Amino acid sequence: MLKALNIDPGKCTGCLQCELACSFENEGVFNPSKSRIKVFNFHDQGRFVPYTCTQCDEAWCMHACPVDAIKLNKGTGAKEVDSNLCVGCKVCTIACPFGTVNYNSATGKVIKCDLCGGDPECAKACPTDAITYVDADWTGLDKMRQWAAKTDAGQQATH
Repeated sequence: MLKALNIDPGKCTGCLQCELACSFENEGVFNPSKSRIKVFNFHDQGRFVPYTCTQCDEAWCMHACPVDAIKLNKGTGAKEVDSNLCVGCKVCTIACPFGTVNYNSATGKVIKCDLCGGDPECAKACPTDAITYVDADWTGLDKMRQWAAKTDAGQQATH
């Protein structure tokens, strides 16, 4: 069974523990700028939104790579960058419509979330469960329920 990251921005406090855990796991340093997950701070709304690669089925990054350096990990479903093959051309960064593939100037290669081999550090580090690692078939269930409740309430109010 494939699993996926499920992000609930409503639970995010902006503590950046996910960014620190990610940067330490992947780069060996506690440095949010080297993290593959980012927490966006919407100051005007007082909200924080964690965001990383969604491991989309279409995987434009993988299809755009001219040297086939991005491969599907069939065990985790992650689209992983093989740094031995990556030439740093950045075509994948342009192809990703979500902006979650980034260039690492220190290595001259691209980086993106690889789900930490199936045990994501960001999810383990999140103290509020804003980031969880769940069955991939259920990642949208809570959102669908919320939408259904809003739709049902809206329809009842109009009748």
